Parts: sequence; C-alpha cells; structure tokens
Amino acid sequence: MNILGLLGRTREFHDRLEQSRARLYRVAFAWCRNRTVAEDLVQETLSKALRKSSQLRDLKALDGWLFSILTNCWRDHFRKHVDMEDIDEIDELNLASDLTPEDACAQNEVVNRVRAAVAALPPGQRQVLTLVDLEEFSYSEVAEILDIPVGTVMSRLSRARQALTTKLLRTAQTSATSRAANIVRFK
Repeated sequence: MNILGLLGRTREFHDRLEQSRARLYRVAFAWCRNRTVAEDLVQETLSKALRKSSQLRDLKALDGWLFSILTNCWRDHFRKHVDMEDIDEIDELNLASDLTPEDACAQNEVVNRVRAAVAALPPGQRQVLTLVDLEEFSYSEVAEILDIPVGTVMSRLSRARQALTTKLLRTAQTSATSRAANIVRFK
C-alpha cells in the first residue's frame, strides 16, 4: 500500500469512527443504563480502536470490530464494578412542537415502559436484543461480537423477545386497570 492510500484510509477510518460514536453510545447505554458509564465505555472503545487500528485489515468489518471492542470494554467494566449501583437515567424525548401534552405524555409513558422492560432483562439477553433489534446486526455478527455461538444468540434473542412481550403486556394491563379505577373514583 502506498503512502497516499494509507493516508486516505486513515482519514476514512477516523471519519467512520466518528460516525459510529452515536451507535456505540446507544448500545452502551442500553447495556448499562447509566450515561456516565456509557460515555466512558464509548471513549474507551474509540481509544482502543485508534491504538489498535493496524489490526483492522478491512474497513468493511469496522462495525463488528468496534462492537467487539465495546463488548470487551463492557465486560472489563462489569468485572471491576460488580456491585455497581444502578442509577436510572432516562433521556427526555425531543418531542415535536405539534404534539399535544396528552400525546407527549402517552409517548413518554410508552418509551419509559419499553426502556424499563429492556432494562429488566438479564444482561446477556439485553445485549443480544439491542444488537439485533436496535442496531440490526446479523446473528453471525452478534455471535462474533459477543464471542458466543450463533445458537446462543438465537435462544437469548427468543427469550428476550418473549420476556419483553410478557412484561409489556402485563404493564399495559396494569396501567389500563389503574386508569379505569381512577376514572370510576373521580366520577
């Protein structure tokens, strides 16, 4: 590879790293549910990627490579902070101005329910669910990222989806019953 090709690749590599930051943060936050920890994980991931950029031979494999690094950073962090205190930080939605307050509240409730249901999943299921359903990685990519067999990815994803559905249906039924009781009480 000539020097101009190397410089071009370096520029493209840095651009692609910067473009990956938001996706990495989204996944890290889904895994740890803590803004500060998620930011630290992304920073560590990008730092390691820059230091070890020579190990990446094909730029097409960058996403899988980065998420593998993120997974290892998460494991390292988890090992260091096993009894980490869970702080439930939820981003406020950037709601469009044409939403009514009722619509905004209903939308916020749904988002909060889904986030809580995902957060209640075991870590392995939560990792697989976020990588497959939110970040749209293939099963084989997720297996490579998490260093687990494809069958394990499929079973964890199936259990995660089933648990998520059960939890959301139960929450919706509880919420509907609670609203009905409030309506009856105020009449």
